[in-house]
Parts: sequence; C-alpha cells; structure tokens
Amino acid sequence: MSEIIKKCGVLFDLDGVLLDSEGQYSIFWENIEKEYPTGIDNFASYIKGFHLSRILKFFSDDNVRQLILQRLSDFERDMKYEFFPGAIDYIKRLQEAGIPMAIVTSSDRTKMQSLYSQYPEFPSLFSYIITGDMVTKAKPDPDCFIMGAQKLGLDIKDCIVLEDSRNGLLAGRASGARVIGVATTLSREVVSELSDLTIDAVCQLSVEQTVNCPRK
Repeated sequence: MSEIIKKCGVLFDLDGVLLDSEGQYSIFWENIEKEYPTGIDNFASYIKGFHLSRILKFFSDDNVRQLILQRLSDFERDMKYEFFPGAIDYIKRLQEAGIPMAIVTSSDRTKMQSLYSQYPEFPSLFSYIITGDMVTKAKPDPDCFIMGAQKLGLDIKDCIVLEDSRNGLLAGRASGARVIGVATTLSREVVSELSDLTIDAVCQLSVEQTVNCPRK
C-alpha cells in the first residue's frame, strides 16, 4: 500500500461529488432561463460542469450578464453548503493514509471563500485547491486536471479523478487519469460510459478501492 500511495493522487471535483449543491444550482439556473430564455431545452442540466464564462455566452445582452453575475454572487454567498453524507470522513481517511489530494473545481475564489466561512477546516484537507479562475481552458478541456497533478508533483497517469458532470468526466478521461464517476447528477448508464468505475456516492469507497481503481 505504501508504494502505491507514493505514486497516487486524487483530484476531486467539488459540486456534485463532495457538495450536495447541484439541486440548488439547478433551481437557480432554471429561474434565470425562465426570465431570460436561451432556447435550450433543459438548460440547467445542459450547463452542468460548464465554467461560468461559457454559461454567460448563452446570454447576448451585457446588462443581463452583469445582472446574472450579481444574482449568482448573492446566491453563492447566502446558500447553505452541505456535504454528501460521509464525504468528509472519506477525505480524512485518504488524508490519514498519506494520499495527496487536490480540489479541481469550476467555481471561482469568491464562492470558495463563502464555503470556507462555513467550513474553515476544508482547505486544510487538501494539498492544493484549483478554482475556475486559475485556468484558461475550462472542462471538458483536461488542463485543469493536468495542473492538479502537477501541483501534487505527480504524473496525471498516477492520479484518480472523481467527477459527476459530463464535461468533468470528459476532462478527466482526456487528461489520462483514471476516472471514478459519481452518479449524483447523471444516470449511472451515462456516467459508466465515461468512467473507469461508477459509484453512487464517495462514502462507498474505501482507500484501497480508490487507489486501486482499475483502468478500463
């Protein structure tokens, strides 16, 4: 096990993997789309895993984009951040086993500060936290995960990505990492097509199952 740990890192997406927040975001974006129609069916589901800059491109009016930015800022400041049951315990088990971990999220630093205000210990659980405003190419581009591996001092092929959204899963696979798909946002059937291993929640994983995730 110790030899595996030296070579293995875990790269976590945040929303939908650790944070049970996707339902709240769906309601937010459904309401925005009703007020400012984009013409895209199931808009809130369609944009899952998109960087905010890409989402805003669906709204052509600059005043509308600024209004959405302000509403989203207010929403993320006031929302209650809740972790999936067992998620923090799972992270702590990996930490105790000496496995380096990084968060790789499309969320920006302002949103993360709101999270930290509710959970001050959260940053200390990870070696590095990569936010959406730190990368130039968003998911499904793999650059964010490659950056995460570099920050951990590891080859991306020695890392495991945990993701829930289609764009995130695509980014993980394109990076060269092994991918564990969490079926919280998409169906197991969709997730399994893009994952090496599919689970319903991170609490189902042991340390051994994580580091020994087989590559399809």
